[in-house]
Amino acid sequence: MGKEAYVAYVGTYTRSSSIGIHIFDIDTDNWSMKERKVVPINNPSDMIVSTSGKYLYSIADEGVRSFKILPDGDLEPMNGAWIGGMRGCYLEVDDQDRYLFVGGYHDGRVSMLPLKEDGTIGKLSCGIFHEGIGGSVAERNSTPHVTCVKVSIDQKYLCAVDSGLDQIKVYEIDYENGKLKPYDIIRGPLDSGTRMIRFRRELNCAYVLCELKNCINVYRYDKNDFMKDGLELIQEVPTIRAKEVESCASSGIEFSPDGKHLFVSNAGINSVTIYSVDQKTGLLTEICQNSTRQDYPKTLAVMPDNEHFVVLNHNSNQICTFKMNYDKNYFLMDSKPIEIHRPNCIFIHKLREQ
Repeated sequence: MGKEAYVAYVGTYTRSSSIGIHIFDIDTDNWSMKERKVVPINNPSDMIVSTSGKYLYSIADEGVRSFKILPDGDLEPMNGAWIGGMRGCYLEVDDQDRYLFVGGYHDGRVSMLPLKEDGTIGKLSCGIFHEGIGGSVAERNSTPHVTCVKVSIDQKYLCAVDSGLDQIKVYEIDYENGKLKPYDIIRGPLDSGTRMIRFRRELNCAYVLCELKNCINVYRYDKNDFMKDGLELIQEVPTIRAKEVESCASSGIEFSPDGKHLFVSNAGINSVTIYSVDQKTGLLTEICQNSTRQDYPKTLAVMPDNEHFVVLNHNSNQICTFKMNYDKNYFLMDSKPIEIHRPNCIFIHKLREQ
């Protein structure tokens, strides 16, 4: 059996020197990244790989674009589709690759598009604009801004995180007719700036990152039906120290592949906070918070070894790789920073065996 191989897809804003999706080969001996090529596309601000691992979908100025993933990780353009609104910011697929879901920050919209058997994207089947007035921070969280869309573990619902309304709007997914039906609302504290949601299937827990309150809210739900009894808030943990609140906004959140640790990036103070995850209760315990030494760590990704992690520093135009020492609870930069203009999203993909 051959050695496992991975590539990293990095999306950027293409207002200057960058022209699209950067493909990096990953050296699994030291988990460093080496750029191979760039695939042209306008402003690929978010990407996702299909559940099958055969296709990549990307945000574009024109809506969304599809690519076939070749055996070496290269991308072959397929087609595009309009999403019925302004450029999106977040993508999601269900576990059977039936639909592509799009979250829109600029217009507070959720869109749903069918995926065909050949991986191409069909015409828009459903689109919903969020309505309402949120918190007190002008432009930031006073009007709808959908920052994340995630399908629940049971695949019955779509959670649309709205940082402008301090809410997560829950939609029931009608797969047969390609529609979203409003089902419930999970309300966060006023001016919390709900930004991202992540799930842990084994623990029946949902983790919601709040960028303005700088905290993670941990919820427990029914293992058989995500919304059967609603979500129970079981923990709120800060992502930064109290004195740093006014100069910080928590921006990225990801689990290590083994699910034992949770990583959060903090813009403003430019740091990463790492938590251990109790494997019985799902509760979080902070074990480390260090500076990344770069400006605006907008998002991050954890390598398959569970120790190395990559931080995309949006404003300082660099990708930095760090290695976590769990025994001594600290991390250090592990390789030379990679220069790249306005990195915005990253997806680490395991190449399929042929």
